[in-house]
Amino acid sequence: MISLAAAWPGAHAQVSACREIRNDAERLACYDRATEPAAPPEAGSTAADSSPGRELGSIPAEQVERRRRLGASLTDRWELDAASTRGTFLLRPYKPMYLLPVNYTNRINSEPSSSAPGHTSATLASLDNTEAKFQISLKAKIWQNVFADNGDLWLGYTQSSRWQVYNDADSAPFRETNYEPEAMLVFRTNYELFGLNGRLVGIGVNHQSNGRALPLSRSWNRITANFGFEHDDWMVMARPWWRMKESANQDDNPGIENYIGRGELLVARKINGHVLSVQARHSLRGGENSHGSVQFDWAIPVSSYLKGHLQLFSGYGESMIDFNHRQTTFGLGISLVDWF
Repeated sequence: MISLAAAWPGAHAQVSACREIRNDAERLACYDRATEPAAPPEAGSTAADSSPGRELGSIPAEQVERRRRLGASLTDRWELDAASTRGTFLLRPYKPMYLLPVNYTNRINSEPSSSAPGHTSATLASLDNTEAKFQISLKAKIWQNVFADNGDLWLGYTQSSRWQVYNDADSAPFRETNYEPEAMLVFRTNYELFGLNGRLVGIGVNHQSNGRALPLSRSWNRITANFGFEHDDWMVMARPWWRMKESANQDDNPGIENYIGRGELLVARKINGHVLSVQARHSLRGGENSHGSVQFDWAIPVSSYLKGHLQLFSGYGESMIDFNHRQTTFGLGISLVDWF
């Protein structure tokens, strides 16, 4: 009997990788792919003649095994190879999803303001410095291989809320909820830069708002670019953006890009199941327009699906209503989905 290794070199690594897949249907499909012998090459052709595209044979077996061992890499999250491709209209994790029952700020924004006429709160709100915060974030691919064998169109949605759950005097209101739908066209790449493997380039359209009426309405629209890199246990995402200008009478928050910023850099690393990430934003301007923020997240493994979560934020733009408000926050809770 021909051994599996002889029928398909590297198959043992693929089978090992399948064991790490938690979803039963996906794990079974992975075993099916791993145990199916590769078709013999056509006469006169060689392995080097095949286009890499998303073919599994173009991915070194040790890389596939490492990605599955890590859980979710950039390659897996954006389905950049055959081993991770799962088709269209399937909900996938996007940004981290967490619940922080305790989120403390050193400076609550009791009087939100904006230089736009009619956008400043007339009365001081009675707010607690400690509230709850949670975020959900999902995406789905709606068109695969837009251009020949490359380019996937994704729709994403992120929602984050700040809940004054301990504020009994005001009936525990939701202080602020931000809604962020977006569309992204993502291309897989393969190049080296400073020792990192450039895995994707993307361009998208992003809307973010808080869904409030005047004087608390805040919103903006952006064109975003994405450059994704990974190396072993590291992931780096560079994301510059350009604000889509609005007329003066429709602009809820003039100069928001000088506070929340014109781009962000995310660096994440997985260490023995722990996920550490730093996300920095800046206005890319000097002088009085030099503002930004930094956020640190630490996901601590508790079980296969649950992690403890610690979050520290300092700067401007923790939420839309706080776009021009500087504060430092500390949150503690749990997370279900992280960058890895």
